[in-house]
Amino acid sequence: MKTNKVSFAKTSKAGFSGAKSKLLSSLILVALTASGAAVAADGETTEHKEGIHAIPASDHTFTANAGLASNYVFRGISQTVDKPALQGGFDYAHASGFYAGIWGSNVSWIIGSGATGDAGLELDTYAGFKSSFAGDFSYDVGFVRYNYPGSYTPPATYAKADTDEVYGAIGYKWLSAKYSRALGQFLTVPGASGTSYLEANASYPVGDSGVTLGAHYGKQTYKGAFADSLAAAGNTATYSDYKLGVTKDFSGYVLGLAYSNTNARKGGYYTYNAKNWGRDAVVLSLSHSF
Repeated sequence: MKTNKVSFAKTSKAGFSGAKSKLLSSLILVALTASGAAVAADGETTEHKEGIHAIPASDHTFTANAGLASNYVFRGISQTVDKPALQGGFDYAHASGFYAGIWGSNVSWIIGSGATGDAGLELDTYAGFKSSFAGDFSYDVGFVRYNYPGSYTPPATYAKADTDEVYGAIGYKWLSAKYSRALGQFLTVPGASGTSYLEANASYPVGDSGVTLGAHYGKQTYKGAFADSLAAAGNTATYSDYKLGVTKDFSGYVLGLAYSNTNARKGGYYTYNAKNWGRDAVVLSLSHSF
C-alpha cells in the first residue's frame, strides 16, 4: 500500500517496462481483451477479478484473451498510476467445471511506492471449480496467486509483493457475491493472513443489444500486526470501493467504459508523492477473446 511516506502494497501500477512487455507481447498475439479469463462459447459465466470463468460445452476448451485499458484499476486502486495497461491471458476449462489459467498486465505500483529494481509485471495464475445448481444459481471456488516477477528490493519493513488468495463466489442470474481471503502476506504487507475482500456485483445484459450494464461494491479489510499498528497511529489500510460501467460487444470486440471510486483517501495510506492512487477513475477499455 502507499503511505504519505513510502507505502507499499497493492495500489498503483503503470508503464510499459522491458520484462513485462516481452511476456505481454506474446500474449497479445493470441487475443485482445480487457483482462482475466476468457469466455468459452455457449458457456455459463461468472466474474473473477478482471476476467470471466466459464463452463464450456465441450470436454476441453482452450481460450485466449488480450486487451488494452486506459488504466488498470484493481479493487478501486490504480495499479498503473493512472497510465495505460496492456493485458492478456490463456485459459483451460473442462465440462466438469474445472478451470485453470494465466493472466498478465504491466504494472508500476511496486517501483512507484519506493522499491528499487525491476518489477513492472503482474502475472496471475489460478485454478478453480465452477458449476450451477437449482437452475439459475451458480458457485465458483478457487485459488489465485498474484506473481510479480523481477529483481527488486522493497522498502524496509515490507515484504515481496507475491500474494496467495482463496476465493468463493455464489451467483443468481446476473447477480453475484464473492469473498477472497489472503493466506499470508498481502501485496507487500507482511503478516497479513486473514486479510479479505468482500464484494457484490451485478452484470445485466440489455436484451440482444450486446450492451451490458455493470455495478460493483467491495470492501478490502486488513488483518494482522501491520494493520493494528496503522490503526494505533490513527491511519488505516481498510477501505471500500464501488464501480459503475457499461460494455458493448461489437462482433466479439468488447468496448467498455467504467467509473470507480473509493474512500481510500482517508489517512493518506494510498498516497505517494502527493498522488492519491485510490481516487476516482474513468477507464476506457477494448478487449477480445477467442
